[in-house]
Amino acid sequence: MTATEALALFARGCAIPAHPLALTARRRLDERRQRALTRYYLATGAGGLAVGVHTTQFAIHDNGLLSPVLELAAETVAAEAGRPVVLIAGVQGPTEQAVREAELAAALGYHLALLAPATEVSEAELLDRARAVGEVLPVIGFYLQPAVGGRVLSAGYWTEFAAIPSVAGIKVAPFDRYRTLDVLHGVCRSGRLPEIALYTGNDNHILPDLAIRNRVTLDGRTMEVEFVGGLLGQWAVWTEPAVRLHAEAAAARAGDDFALRRLLVLDGSLTDANAVIFDVAGGFHGCIPGIHEILRRQGLLAGRWCLDPGEDLSPGQLEEIDRVCLAYPELTDDDFIAERLDGWLG
Repeated sequence: MTATEALALFARGCAIPAHPLALTARRRLDERRQRALTRYYLATGAGGLAVGVHTTQFAIHDNGLLSPVLELAAETVAAEAGRPVVLIAGVQGPTEQAVREAELAAALGYHLALLAPATEVSEAELLDRARAVGEVLPVIGFYLQPAVGGRVLSAGYWTEFAAIPSVAGIKVAPFDRYRTLDVLHGVCRSGRLPEIALYTGNDNHILPDLAIRNRVTLDGRTMEVEFVGGLLGQWAVWTEPAVRLHAEAAAARAGDDFALRRLLVLDGSLTDANAVIFDVAGGFHGCIPGIHEILRRQGLLAGRWCLDPGEDLSPGQLEEIDRVCLAYPELTDDDFIAERLDGWLG
C-alpha cells in the first residue's frame, strides 16, 4: 500500500481501533497475543490501526517497547492483511523525541503520526513540534481529555494547528461538546477543511459524532463539517460490530433516516457500556484494564495486566462489566472471535 493510497483511505474515513498492549503475567510483551490482536482487527475489516497511543500505554515510549510493538503490528499487517490498512503511530514527548519516534515509524512503514499532547510546554511549542514531525510523516492532532493525560487547548490553537500543511487529520477526544466545537471552528477558520479528516475519539458521543453533519457559520458563510471516522480505545473491543456501525453512520450522514434513528437509539447503550469499560465512575483509572478485561474474557489476552502493577479495575467495575456484557449483546462480538481465535493464536 502506497502512502498516497493510505492517506486517501484515511481521508475517506474508516474505523480505527487503538491497539492495546498484550503482556504476560510478568508484565513483559506477549508477542503471540500481540499478533493475535492485530489479526483480530484485520479480520473485522477495520480500516487502520493506531499503535503506540494511549490504549497501548504511553509508558512504552520510555521503556524500550515502542520499537518492537510498532514492528509487530507493521509486520503482521504487511504479511497478512491482503488489503489496504492505514498504519498510525503514536508519537510523544519533546520535539526531538517526537521526531525520532516519527522517523522510526516511517522506517517501519507507518503512514501517519498521531501526536500525543504535551502538558509542560506552550501552545506555540506544540505547534512547532507538529511542524517538525510533519517533515517526517503527515500529522494527526490529538485533543485528549485531561483526565487521562491531555490538556485544555484554546480555540485559536486549533485554527493555527489546522493551518499547518502537513496536518492530515485530528482525533477529537476532549469528551466535551464545547471543546469539540472549538476544533470544528478552528478547522473551518484555517481554510483547510477539505484537507483535514476529523475522527471522533469522544467515547461519550461516538454515534452522534459519526451520524450527524455539523454546520458551522463563520463570517456569514455556512460550512458542513463531519466526522469521517472513529479512532477509539472503545473500538479496541467489540470491533466487528464497531466496523458495521461506522458504515451505518456513513449511510446516516448521507441521508438514510432509518440508519440515523437506529444509531441514535443505540447511542445510549454504547455510552453506558463505554462508561463502564472506561471507568467513568472511577475517574478513568480503570480504562485500560477495562479494555483488557473484555479481551481477556474473549480469549485474546491472557490477563488484564498493565505495565504499572497498580493499574487495575476500580472497585465495582468488574460487576458493572458483567452487567453491560449481558445487557447489550448486539454490541459484542464474542461468537465472531470464538470461531477464529485458534487461528489467530496459531
